[in-house]
Amino acid sequence: MSRVLVWQWGRRGAGPRFALNLAEAIDSLPGLDVVLSLSARAEILAGDKKVPVRMLPMETYGSLPGLLMRLLQAPVLVPHIMRAVRARRPDFAICAMTGPLDLLMAVALRCSGVPYAVVVHDAVMHPGDGFPLQFMLQRLLLWRADVMVVLSRHVAAQLRQQRVLRGREIVMSSHPPFDYFSGGAGAVVLSAGRVAGPVRFLMFGRLLTYKGLDLLAAALAMMPAGLAFECRIVGHGPESAALRALAGLPHVRVENRWVPESEIPALIAWADVMLLPYREASQSGVGAIALSAGRWVVSTNVGGLREQFQDRSRALLCEPTAVAFCARLVELAERQPLLPEVPADPGEGGWSAVAARMVADIEKALVGRAAMAI
Repeated sequence: MSRVLVWQWGRRGAGPRFALNLAEAIDSLPGLDVVLSLSARAEILAGDKKVPVRMLPMETYGSLPGLLMRLLQAPVLVPHIMRAVRARRPDFAICAMTGPLDLLMAVALRCSGVPYAVVVHDAVMHPGDGFPLQFMLQRLLLWRADVMVVLSRHVAAQLRQQRVLRGREIVMSSHPPFDYFSGGAGAVVLSAGRVAGPVRFLMFGRLLTYKGLDLLAAALAMMPAGLAFECRIVGHGPESAALRALAGLPHVRVENRWVPESEIPALIAWADVMLLPYREASQSGVGAIALSAGRWVVSTNVGGLREQFQDRSRALLCEPTAVAFCARLVELAERQPLLPEVPADPGEGGWSAVAARMVADIEKALVGRAAMAI
């Protein structure tokens, strides 16, 4: 029986959800046991939510001053983490998504003789994304990692242009559908069919420049007069000219706010079509949620999005122009009735299959590194 430690110490957003789904999938595989380490402040643990895997919660931080304090406490925290790791005796660890405190875990793992892999979601910083030290800390973490896992060939190519590989191979994986709807922890049952009325478009996530807010505003402004549709732009981001332009369009509602984890399933269930008008992207967790719910996806053909959606029957790709994006929206708005389908078994693209391949490839890479060290 091999034991895997999965950790992700973010408080909210996609990181804890990705870690939970990955840990559940690993734990379901024969011959594997898992320990999941999340922030004790993680939104996904709020209330009475039950996590069906062995847990190792860590007290992290709730603000920037709190983060700085935790970093200053590293001489005390690292021995504490080491004791916790050694008590669980993992064979190797996986960082599910990087964060500011990961170097503390990396040091504790190294001192405990536990190798670790890092799932690299983004190799370079998107405009307006994160905080200035985020990618410097990620590169330090990758420099010390035993294995790197990527979810798209696009990110793999970006990593190869950096100096972090140092001769190590990259483990290729993919982004499974986020498990809000198929029976995992906190899953929601989707209703059959849809409410009659205009097609419902949704753009959801962080409202940042690289997400193509200006492209979407221009595309929606081109929609034919009299075409029935509703569009919601929901997420958190700085006020911008593009958001103001979107808010001024007919049939469009902008909701600039943080969306709690508990509201996401209902928000996705409202939509017929998820909009990804991105100007650049590694891959899309929002798109993964939409696919898991049987919703349509309209995406620009940039970065790793082509890999993620090109073989999906309910995903439409287009060039990153307002004219091309508008044409896809019109195509779907005129396709009535536009019924969401019951999500199919994701098969080789589901969490269990992806986790099995990922663990096997990590173990193979670790054996190779051990052989080279002899």
